[in-house]
Amino acid sequence: MKTQNEKENYTFEAEIGQLLHLLSHSLYQNREIAIRELVSNASDALDKYRYVTLTSSGSATADDLRITLEADKEKKTLVIRDNGIGMTRDELVSNLGTIARSGSKEFIKKAAQSESSEDAVSLIGQFGVGFYSAFMLAERVEVRTRTQDDDHGWLWESRGDGSYAVTESDEIKERGTEITLHLKDGLDEFTEPVRLKFILKKYSAFVPHPIYVDDEHVNDQKPIWLEPRSSVTEEQYQGFYEHLTHFPGQKPLWHLHLSADSPFQFHSILYCPESNLEKMGFGRNDHGLHLCARRILVQNDNRELLPEYLRFLRGIVDSADLPLNVSREALQDNTVFRKMKKVITKKVLDFLDSISSDDADQYAKFYREFGPVLREGISSDYDNRDRIAKLLRFQSTKASGDALVSLADYVERMAEGQEQIYFVTGTDLQAIQRDPNLEVFRDRDLEVLILTDPADEFVLSNLGKYEDHDLAAVDSAELKLPGRKEDSDSESDDKKSESETEIPTGFDKVLKLFSDALEGSVKEVRRSERLKDSACSLVNAQGSMSTTMQRVLRMNSPEFEMGQMILEINPNAPLVTRLCELSVNSDNDDFIRNCGRQLHANALVLAGLAPDGNDMAQRVQEFMIELAGGRSSIVT
Repeated sequence: MKTQNEKENYTFEAEIGQLLHLLSHSLYQNREIAIRELVSNASDALDKYRYVTLTSSGSATADDLRITLEADKEKKTLVIRDNGIGMTRDELVSNLGTIARSGSKEFIKKAAQSESSEDAVSLIGQFGVGFYSAFMLAERVEVRTRTQDDDHGWLWESRGDGSYAVTESDEIKERGTEITLHLKDGLDEFTEPVRLKFILKKYSAFVPHPIYVDDEHVNDQKPIWLEPRSSVTEEQYQGFYEHLTHFPGQKPLWHLHLSADSPFQFHSILYCPESNLEKMGFGRNDHGLHLCARRILVQNDNRELLPEYLRFLRGIVDSADLPLNVSREALQDNTVFRKMKKVITKKVLDFLDSISSDDADQYAKFYREFGPVLREGISSDYDNRDRIAKLLRFQSTKASGDALVSLADYVERMAEGQEQIYFVTGTDLQAIQRDPNLEVFRDRDLEVLILTDPADEFVLSNLGKYEDHDLAAVDSAELKLPGRKEDSDSESDDKKSESETEIPTGFDKVLKLFSDALEGSVKEVRRSERLKDSACSLVNAQGSMSTTMQRVLRMNSPEFEMGQMILEINPNAPLVTRLCELSVNSDNDDFIRNCGRQLHANALVLAGLAPDGNDMAQRVQEFMIELAGGRSSIVT
């Protein structure tokens, strides 16, 4: 049975041990970041205490909430103290010793992938492993803490060697947490008040609680989100961004300072980061916006203020129309809150629209990073889908290099009589350029949007049309080309005669032989009106998904069955013309059927699909044997 004040020893989880070793021995640059992290943790503890007080009593606390730093040069110690919510024994063990709470496993993975120690340090704040940065400075760390309801406090201590101990303690008399860093040799600078003040002004100027060093209040910055835009400098915007994100030295792509007075009042500053962490493989962003009620922080990770497709934004929203004791559940049902979300979303989309018009290069940089997230709004936000559609960007056959075009740009350049917006899909640009279905568009100088990301096709399919123009894939059976009448019955007899003279004699028989050979493999074999040079191409039947989309679905779901496609044959291709000549002799029927099978296999390869490898290899080998031996089954 454990006696009072008996020390309880614990072993860190394996990943925590790896993290401590990394922080203690590898990340030797920017050690000052540890101060930033520990002060941020202290601020969180103060926020939690104030929130609990507000929601339980309904009125603001009169407590003098503060963070204090005390350095002792002789003892080589640095103490960071707050009078926040404090921790119980179980919370100490859970928060400071459990991988699930710290996020350190993912941090270790990303830190190992970073090219430099400085890059790895910048990841600390992103993964909530800030407390462990204390071991960048200290050879031993002590945490004394006490909650308001406890009769005594607790002492947590560790040397960062893979274990820690927890002991009941009466040393801390008041509510809060006190972290004592026993500094490593050579780190005396962190006992100098001047150095500490410099670090706090650099990293923690916008912490919403007073920070004191030697009784001097060192973070007296104004809440810039409440200030008029004209009075806030770029340096202040940058400093606040670093405070919000823990991205020291990184500049946002842009910021948006919002204010509204009617029908409800709020102030906000939103930032767009320079890089999309999701795109870099960090997983889905799970941070939210800081939500304040009359300058008092209510939530620091509110994810309901913006729609999911704007989840990459960072920032703060402060409203005088929210009650101080608002709960998380009440926020979701609050009418003012829903209206606020609607207004903020519209303001962001309008701002993006203005950037896209005024600074195409800046918008292109933004879209390459965050376009994959933004386009999700097409399927999830029906009210704003027209606004979002204006913001979509694509590569195009009429855009040079990697330039991007909008749907509005495309519509403005549409040919006379063109009804549809055309797009082509594929795995990469080179594969797309080999697509025979593009030949008619090149021949008629018609613009085609280029989609190398299957998600873009899903977005366009969901959108359906833009400004009354249907969106159509170049391999769609529903393709409409300007200047062509779709109903051949409406053509004059003269037109029919003229058209028929272009078809070589025997073409109908060749189509019949191809159809016989490919029965069960294709939906139909028919004459093509879209091919100019290639002998054949595959197109999708009416109502079918594009080839690329079906291929993606089959890769992800092996049980998915691709729909049968239509094989279109170009009657004027040299090979087809020659086959028409050979068709007059029925002894060539088997050869023509084999050619049909091979053309179908070729078309599958060009479409990014896999033909029957054994059949194709055997057929090609037979062709080569005949040619190499001077023998031929062809009868002329």
